[in-house]
Amino acid sequence: MATSSSMASMKALSSSLKYYPSKTKISSLLPQNLKICHSFSSQSLKFTNNNNNLSAKHDQYKHPKKRPEVANYYEKNKSHFQPEPQPEPAVVDSRPTKEQKLCVYEINERDRGSPAYLRLSQKQVNSLGDLVPFSNKIYTGDLQKRLGMTAGLCILIQHVPEKKGDRYEAIYSFYFGDYGHLSVQGPYLTYEDTCLTVTGGTGVFEGVYGTVKLQQLIFPFKLFYTFSLKGIKDLPKELVTKAVTPSPAVEPSPAAKACEAHAVVPNYTN
Repeated sequence: MATSSSMASMKALSSSLKYYPSKTKISSLLPQNLKICHSFSSQSLKFTNNNNNLSAKHDQYKHPKKRPEVANYYEKNKSHFQPEPQPEPAVVDSRPTKEQKLCVYEINERDRGSPAYLRLSQKQVNSLGDLVPFSNKIYTGDLQKRLGMTAGLCILIQHVPEKKGDRYEAIYSFYFGDYGHLSVQGPYLTYEDTCLTVTGGTGVFEGVYGTVKLQQLIFPFKLFYTFSLKGIKDLPKELVTKAVTPSPAVEPSPAAKACEAHAVVPNYTN
């Protein structure tokens, strides 16, 4: 630690420098009792304006991988610097997997102007591209209650004269009043049964997935559907009934057909 006398000498030196020319030797101004631990000559201080060298050195220290020795070491041992790939977490579907059956009758009562046939092909025979929008009434499987209606569109894919029918791609929905709706898509053949995909739903059907079997009873007036549904909670008992055996002769109950209060679901879709 510097003594009080040394500190006083340094202050005297700094104040005296203000009054001496720059060429004056500092050593001549120092008191005899002040020792200088480090001495150097002005010739040992060499400055350069080589900015490129300074920039290169700075760049190497800022980016160590650009230094040759570091880059070589990194290439040889880069496996130690890279984290091991982590497996992606498995996607867990938390929806219920219990399969539930739902039976629905679709009946065209010829009072809705359905179906409409739009001959976009402009040909006399049914052809690719023709459209058939439709909407029909739907009833519970036991035919005792009116559920709502269907609404959708069929796109003609192929006319099959040897089977006296057509192949359509169908996209439509089943509306169940306050219970929500189901949407389906898939093949609709006028000459045989088909299976469509349940693509989603709302209300009690939110999160649903599954399939639906379509049985053609009388084209295009009576159809019977058997839904196999997963991903949803237990359906209301009002919707799950024991179905009447499908046949061309089936008819909804007079009360359901008349939409009497006890023979419809809440706010049934019309």
